[in-house]
Amino acid sequence: MYLGSQLFTDAEYETRLANVRTMMDRQGLSAIIVTDPANIFYLIGYNAWSFYTPQMLFVPMDGEMVFFAREMDAHGAHRTTWLPAEQIVGYPESYVHRPHVHPFDWVAFALRQRHLIAPASRGGSVGMEMDSHFFSPKAYRALFNAIPEWKLVDCFELVNWVRSVKSDAEIQLMRQAGMVCSEAMRAAIDTIDIGVRQCDAAAAISQAQITGTDKFGGDYPAIVPMMPTGAAADTPHLTWHQGTFISGEAVVVELTGAHNRYHCPLARTVALGPVNKDVDYVAGATAEGLNNVLEAIAPGVPTRELASTWNWTLAKYGLEKHSRLGYSIGIGYPPDWGERTISIRTEDESILEENMTFHIVCGMWMDGYGFELSESVRVSATGVETFTSFPRDLIRK
Repeated sequence: MYLGSQLFTDAEYETRLANVRTMMDRQGLSAIIVTDPANIFYLIGYNAWSFYTPQMLFVPMDGEMVFFAREMDAHGAHRTTWLPAEQIVGYPESYVHRPHVHPFDWVAFALRQRHLIAPASRGGSVGMEMDSHFFSPKAYRALFNAIPEWKLVDCFELVNWVRSVKSDAEIQLMRQAGMVCSEAMRAAIDTIDIGVRQCDAAAAISQAQITGTDKFGGDYPAIVPMMPTGAAADTPHLTWHQGTFISGEAVVVELTGAHNRYHCPLARTVALGPVNKDVDYVAGATAEGLNNVLEAIAPGVPTRELASTWNWTLAKYGLEKHSRLGYSIGIGYPPDWGERTISIRTEDESILEENMTFHIVCGMWMDGYGFELSESVRVSATGVETFTSFPRDLIRK
């Protein structure tokens, strides 16, 4: 067991694997192939910017897990993962970015050499993360062709769903990510002003994200700072440019704090001088709606009730929001800090449990203007815990 960078106890990792295997049993899976770097990190602690080349964690129902990565990455994987060396396998450099071969061609042969193909041939299926950002059609084709005896099926974000309820140790890391987030948002608010270049504000935010606090350093975030501004604030997910902020604009700032890969996002809106009166109107409705949603959070509450609470509040103001209200968060790698499981909307059937964590995103993208207000929260035993404590009104400068 490598102890130098191990974030969690052996017992916690054993519990995570046991929970994953319980879900595998329910789905009738003999094994799963994990390619989402957040899920790999969750199960074995491996953490590196190596996910741009194919890598996978093979998790059988019985026996030892095996991690496959590019040879140069596998060589140093022991520096973050607790897996012993014999369970870390590097594929040759000659398989990287080749038009007619894929690393999983080699991996399939390695699985045969380790006698890890047979379990699936006894009637079970092998689950794959079909919606993983880093699992390509070519990767699927390589395994499909090389291991015809496997029945490859979608595991439907199996590990992601196990991750949805956090341990106490994970919650502590998210609280620390919240402290980093607070520093980044303070940097944003202090820097954004009339005449300041947008890229300079982004640079100040990024520095604060990585610097963190005196006690907790920051990680690189899964998503860069987003700053839709002025008329462009009617569209989410815009970043920045080299132009300057001007008077009369509202600047939407959505960013995150990241600590040991755990993320705590936050959004606020900054008004530079007098802004469109519609922005003030929407800001008031949004703040009331968010406060009502936070009051409704408690274990046992269906997520659809949070969405209904939000929708009813907006309706009082003659407003509506078509996009989801929020989503589950925790570990994050580019290009997303969401867990891709629970979404807060009226169609979701999930029930809130203690230590679930969410980004509640009250984003109002109107026509020619916008306002965004969000909180990252934990479902506590008695209600809700917010990971930051910024005022929830329009920030005026």
